[in-house]
Amino acid sequence: MIRRRRMVRHFTDRPLAPEMVGKVLRSALRAPSAGFSQGWAFLSLTASADRARFWPVAAPWVTENWQSVAQAPLIVVPLSHKKAYLERYAEDDKGWEDRAEARWPVPYWHIDTGMAALLMLLTAVDEGLGGFFFGIAPEYLGGFRAEFAVPEEYTPIGAVVVGYRAEEQPVEGSAATRKRRGTDEVVHHGQWGRLTP
Repeated sequence: MIRRRRMVRHFTDRPLAPEMVGKVLRSALRAPSAGFSQGWAFLSLTASADRARFWPVAAPWVTENWQSVAQAPLIVVPLSHKKAYLERYAEDDKGWEDRAEARWPVPYWHIDTGMAALLMLLTAVDEGLGGFFFGIAPEYLGGFRAEFAVPEEYTPIGAVVVGYRAEEQPVEGSAATRKRRGTDEVVHHGQWGRLTP
């Protein structure tokens, strides 16, 4: 499944069964989260009218480059919730009562929500579907929030599109022009700079 995963940019308009949509969304809930904070939410768009509202306010560049992406029957916007983590770690078993963001070495609210997005993509592959993850550029965040009434305390980390692949289409994007780096280039053994064991 991992070797088959890639970003798909061409979809058919074949609908997804509600059970399949539910499976993709439930898979996100299995992602790990620091302190089991589960500081995430997911905006699911399945109605054609809702999906049509999404593209012009959130990611017009996507459909300008790959028109059939708009045919995919499911869009999920994973949203991270920093406050859930700060509140969770102020509880007695963690003890960070000051709720200081500086205590966090990296923003786990974004990382954990990203892991949830990856589980949705892997579920799509496992079910014979295609998935595509892309970001919502900063200049579109205000319009996206307004259109879908997303509270300011939730941060969209991107969007996941799921549907049936248009099989006849070639691989596109950076994966078509760049090679995947090997473990001999990125895995350091024992100490930094030792690329071979």
